[in-house]
Amino acid sequence: PALPQAVQQLGRWIGESGNALVYGGSKSGLMGLLADSVLAAGGRVTGVDPKCFLDAELQHEGLTELIVTEDIPARKTKMIELGDAFIAFPGGTGTLEEIAEVMSKVSLKHLEAPCILYDLDGYYTGLRMLLDHMIELGLSSKERQKGICFAKDLPEIQKILQSSL
Repeated sequence: PALPQAVQQLGRWIGESGNALVYGGSKSGLMGLLADSVLAAGGRVTGVDPKCFLDAELQHEGLTELIVTEDIPARKTKMIELGDAFIAFPGGTGTLEEIAEVMSKVSLKHLEAPCILYDLDGYYTGLRMLLDHMIELGLSSKERQKGICFAKDLPEIQKILQSSL
C-alpha cells in the first residue's frame, strides 16, 4: 500500500509544482498511476512508447503528448534526452536497466542531471551498498557517483532537486 500512495503523492507534487513528467507511456501499474496523478494535478505528461507497445495497446490514452519510437532502446534514449532529472521508483528489472544507464551517464559526466533512487522502505539499500562497495574496492569514487542520490521520501527528493538547480 505504501507504493501507490507514494506514487500519487509524487505525481501530485510534479503536477502542482509546474514540473512535467516524461515516462514510458504505460497505462498500467505504478507508472500509469503516476501519470494519472500528474494529469489530475494539472501537470503535463509526455509518454515515450515503442511501436511494439502501441501494437499491444499498452499506452496511456490521456497523455499531454505521446512520442512513438522504433524500439525500446530508442525509447530509453529519447526519455534521457528529454529529462532534466531522473527518479527511479521501486521497480523491476526494466527499471534497473534504465536507471543503470542514467547512473553510468551521470558518473561519466555525460549527463548533468540528478539521478534519484526513491528508496521507499529501503528498497534500494542493496544497490546503495553495491555502489559503496565499488568505491571501497577502488572501482568507482565518490566524485564519479556525485550525481547519484538516494531519497527515502518526497521531501528528500524535493531537497535534492532544489540543490541541483
